[in-house]
Amino acid sequence: MPLRMDVWLYMVTWNVATRHPEEDLHEMLGLGTPGKQKMQERLPDFYVIGLQEVKSQPQNIVMDAIFDDPWTNAYRDVLATRDYVKVKTIRLQGLLLSLFCLRKHLLHLRDIETQYTRTGFGGMWGNKGAVTIRLSIYGCSVCLVNCHLTPHDHLLQERITDYNNIIRAQIFRAKETSNIFFHDYVFWIGDLNFRLADGINAEEIDRLIKKGELTRLLEKDQLRQAMSSGEAFSELTEQLPTFAPSYKFEFHSSQYDLKRRPSWTDRILFKVNANVYENLTLQAEQVLYRSAQDYVQSDHKPVMGEFVIKVFSDYYERVVEFLPVEPWYLDEENSASYTLSGDVQPTLWDWIGVFKDEFSSLDDYLCYVYAMRGAAGGNSNSRVKKVVFPDTAVRATGPYRLLYFSHNSGSVLGMSEAFEVRSRDNGHQTQFVCRDGY
Repeated sequence: MPLRMDVWLYMVTWNVATRHPEEDLHEMLGLGTPGKQKMQERLPDFYVIGLQEVKSQPQNIVMDAIFDDPWTNAYRDVLATRDYVKVKTIRLQGLLLSLFCLRKHLLHLRDIETQYTRTGFGGMWGNKGAVTIRLSIYGCSVCLVNCHLTPHDHLLQERITDYNNIIRAQIFRAKETSNIFFHDYVFWIGDLNFRLADGINAEEIDRLIKKGELTRLLEKDQLRQAMSSGEAFSELTEQLPTFAPSYKFEFHSSQYDLKRRPSWTDRILFKVNANVYENLTLQAEQVLYRSAQDYVQSDHKPVMGEFVIKVFSDYYERVVEFLPVEPWYLDEENSASYTLSGDVQPTLWDWIGVFKDEFSSLDDYLCYVYAMRGAAGGNSNSRVKKVVFPDTAVRATGPYRLLYFSHNSGSVLGMSEAFEVRSRDNGHQTQFVCRDGY
């Protein structure tokens, strides 16, 4: 039997109704109050944050694609204090999906890829649709989908069509996982916008919610009906919600806005292909499914889910190992050496980035060089490589790290130990301004 271990994923889906962050995010993330970590066995290994209706204006589309939005930064600020790193973010207008992991897992992620599908206005506009991140975690393939489907009670068939269009449209480069449902694990979150079937008005729904008769309401849930009929989401599983409908609330209130019928629009579903490996049965155990009623800035409540999945603990592939990096000096060319494991097939577009030691996002590189084109001297056939960085690579003293990125797979194949950047002149230090104000 191969060694196996548990990996803990914490997921959030929230329609933020075009508002900017106003409320503290710690409770939503299952963390303690600021400055006090919640007492628990351990932190989640991964956070998956899926947002809908993030404010997006046509004139800001280019900027949105280049820089993190206020919501991504707000979550990142909280998680960085617990040593999480933002692995990837993908955005399609108001749809946003971000993946964070504890720093210790960075070198065990492979084949990171993103996709998006527009379903608004017949597939021409991205106000509705899906954004996806797929990757391998310790050798197991995982697909994360965040979607926002067609609204309104009477447009059930459009939601079903949206779902099936997303499945058909999203094709990935990895041959064995070219389709969403070919992955070992699939997690599908978002504002699915399924409502309650006709025959019950808003006031009656509100009365049943206050009486705690949620099971009676779930019998009328369009999503569960579509799953049962096989029209949509039948490939996935959902734990029966025990929380009240997450929509529609009055803004800055926990009272329903009864101009709309309350519904479970915000959902978290999953699928496990359990028997794809000969010696390991995959498993996803859901340990939490709840909403956060105390958040009031949107007309939706955030919905959270926690899962424990099985992965291979002894899985290693495509590894780059940095040799110890000697101290670097400001305003000088500096170098580093690394070795490639036998299964690494480097390309001319692989690159090595310079990061501050305590970086909190894989987008935070200060400088980079192409690994093969920056190589200096030595045998070209050797698995040991030396790379030279320009004298402008760093602008201040302090601790740094190097990360090796595979162009083909979007993976971090190697990370150096922290090393120091020093100044030859200890009497004074010239001040510079460069990327991100650093």
